[in-house]
Amino acid sequence: MTGNWLRAIPLGSILTGLLVSMVTPTLAQILPAPGAVNKEFYFGAGSPPSGFVQALPQTVYSRERGYGFEQPVQASSQDKERAALCSDKPFLFSVAVPEGNYNVTVTLGDRSVDSFITIKAEARRLMLENIHASPGHLQTRAFTVNVRVPQITNGGEVQLKPRELASFDWDGKLTLEFNGIHPCVSRLEISSATTAITVFLAGDSTVVDQTSEPWAAWGQMLPRFFGPEVAIANHAESGESLKSFMYEHRLEKILSAIKPGDYLFIQFAHNDQKPGKMHVDAFTTYKAYLKVLIAEARQRGAIPVLVTSMHRRSFAPDGTITNTLLDYPEAMRQTSREDNAALVDLNAMSKLFYEALGPEGSVKAFVHYPAGSFPGQAVALSDNTHFNAYGAYELARCIVEGVRNNHLGISAFLTTNVPFDPSHPDPVREFNLPPSPFLDADTPLGSR
Repeated sequence: MTGNWLRAIPLGSILTGLLVSMVTPTLAQILPAPGAVNKEFYFGAGSPPSGFVQALPQTVYSRERGYGFEQPVQASSQDKERAALCSDKPFLFSVAVPEGNYNVTVTLGDRSVDSFITIKAEARRLMLENIHASPGHLQTRAFTVNVRVPQITNGGEVQLKPRELASFDWDGKLTLEFNGIHPCVSRLEISSATTAITVFLAGDSTVVDQTSEPWAAWGQMLPRFFGPEVAIANHAESGESLKSFMYEHRLEKILSAIKPGDYLFIQFAHNDQKPGKMHVDAFTTYKAYLKVLIAEARQRGAIPVLVTSMHRRSFAPDGTITNTLLDYPEAMRQTSREDNAALVDLNAMSKLFYEALGPEGSVKAFVHYPAGSFPGQAVALSDNTHFNAYGAYELARCIVEGVRNNHLGISAFLTTNVPFDPSHPDPVREFNLPPSPFLDADTPLGSR
């Protein structure tokens, strides 16, 4: 990287700061890491095991306590000797922790009832899916969660959008959502995961952790497909372009935390193509910005991975997908070849996916719902850019297939070895992911 980049790309002070940071150590490189965290919680009604802190259904989170449920839980059993907390509704438990990655081990199930448990972390990141614990047969599972705050170690902070201010993604707590059919949890153990590989995601509303139903994006589904050796740090945000991602200090935040052996997945195009001050041309400034992100990741020993943006749901009369993203996917393919960077061609895979479902069937992968489908939804939702849980899940499977096909090192930690063919997606009727208890009928930024 030289000063020539500054003449070629009008990045202003943001890129200047990034260039300086390549030769000037940050506070994160100077200060010691935060102390190790090791927290253990017991959700039963009897005496807790040695070393465990008991959390009762009425134990509501407070800053002073540092742990607790986001709302009191209506337990389905009042048995004073019960060994787990069970409910007929989803519930959330939070623990205050410093920024970083955390190993989470959960003991699920109850001795007297059937339980099917799905766990989401932070802003609806899917961690475990439909774990069955039959009566008396507790299930123990482990996964890794990334926790972050807006502050940057070398000063400054991410410029959050209003919708992010109340998000579980930025609040310095590790929050778990227990969902499913009669979810039961007995124990929760949280410890620092200092050796985990972190996969950082940079992107827009099609990647972001969507905070509310019925919206979803592939980035928040991705953790479900990796074992506890990998943490997904989803820094994508609605409405972002390559330029705004830099100017809002989101790239700076990633670069302050990324370490050798980590990954940076990069997906932009939907907002870069739009006119305005954040617009970049596909074969010139768009490629140049991508090259900056690739170089910055490699400068820190991390592995950049380019992800072409998925198509919008736009069908031609013959039932094939039309390209609404102009030259941007091809510009990213060129950049991949020129800089020898791994490429996940989600654009090509999404075309196969949508066409397999067809013009009518593909509606079931997007946020298309008539008025009244959800409480308080006064108008119909008809969005051909953003996905529901099914669409996001299938696109995450495409990303996993791209990881496998590129022979990336993290493919060793995938939780499934089943190949995925986007032209033969999972049947919609067989998909059943319990919805989170958050609803918002407002369309995310970047819908056009």
